[in-house]
Amino acid sequence: MNINKTILMVEDNPQDEKLMLRALRKVNLANQVDVVRDGQQALDYLFREGEFAGREGGDLPAIVLLDIGLPRVSGLEVLKRLRDDPRTHLQPVVILTSSDEERDRLASYEDGANSFVRKPLDFTEFAETVARLGIYWLAVNKPPQEKQHVRTA
Repeated sequence: MNINKTILMVEDNPQDEKLMLRALRKVNLANQVDVVRDGQQALDYLFREGEFAGREGGDLPAIVLLDIGLPRVSGLEVLKRLRDDPRTHLQPVVILTSSDEERDRLASYEDGANSFVRKPLDFTEFAETVARLGIYWLAVNKPPQEKQHVRTA
């Protein structure tokens, strides 16, 4: 697997974060996982602003694992802003949330999510779900070529 691909995890729950990191390591995904704790930090990270203005590395992450219920800026608002910006409009985003609300699922897809995954309540099932997501997005999925990322008006 390509260890140069970064995962951005946007997660405000420390227990969920620990479990996700452990699940990714368990399936030998040695990729760098950057973690931010709220929607504003996610936007700053992706657009290299605020505390992330000097972030090294020019590439966007291979995948953003995005919770919906985040402090400061909601996950759905983060998703809308990513889709509205030509630099990030093709950024793969998986909504990974505790919500089982149909309106959240519908809004996620309407706003351009690549996938909507409910966090299983069972510890083992949650770990397996995260591991499968990591393998798919980092080893199986074929993203668009970099030059195709910018739309022309």
